Amino acid sequence: MNRLAIFDCDGTLVDSQANICVAMEECFGEAGLPAPDRAAVRRIVGLSLPQAMQVLAPGHDHDLLAEAYKRAFHRMRAEGRVEEQLYEGIPEVLAALEAEGWLLGVATGKSDRGLRLVLEHHGLAHHFVTLQTADRHPSKPHPSMIEQCMADAGAQPATTVMIGDTSFDILMAHNAGVRAIGVAWGYHEADELLREGADAVASHPSDLPALCTLETA
Repeated sequence: MNRLAIFDCDGTLVDSQANICVAMEECFGEAGLPAPDRAAVRRIVGLSLPQAMQVLAPGHDHDLLAEAYKRAFHRMRAEGRVEEQLYEGIPEVLAALEAEGWLLGVATGKSDRGLRLVLEHHGLAHHFVTLQTADRHPSKPHPSMIEQCMADAGAQPATTVMIGDTSFDILMAHNAGVRAIGVAWGYHEADELLREGADAVASHPSDLPALCTLETA
């Protein structure tokens, strides 16, 4: 049976919070709204854009705000203002998991284009057999992205783990019936991930191979 480790992207593979906060501030400014608090923005990372806007701007047109955010982010990228720093140890852990026979996937609230650009920029695209994004699925914590990852990889829930930094990742894993491994270097606190039911929380990427193997060998 194939073993599959699925990674979130923002807050798990790369640190993109500064970009997301600035793009939110610019799109809210375009709409004539006060900028959301950056702590509140970090809370919604991982949700699809319309759902994120529902949280940040209740009572406003979420779809219009989502389109404004996309324009702001595209403008930032064209102007060279986007930095999505890879977390230390990520390339090594991906290689280690592959060497142990794991198939790898991504389930993210990013767009197809945004995910592709990140993976190509950091030279990581070749590691993943399945890439699932908000362009083709309901927002987390709906299990659709994990279910498609498993279908693509020929894996079952018993041999699949979801690795992410937010409560949305943990809940999505539970909704799909797979193990949930939180990471402590992202946007939600480790204690919160454990309260939501994470089976374990990694303090550093190097912890992940042992945590993945713990109950899926």
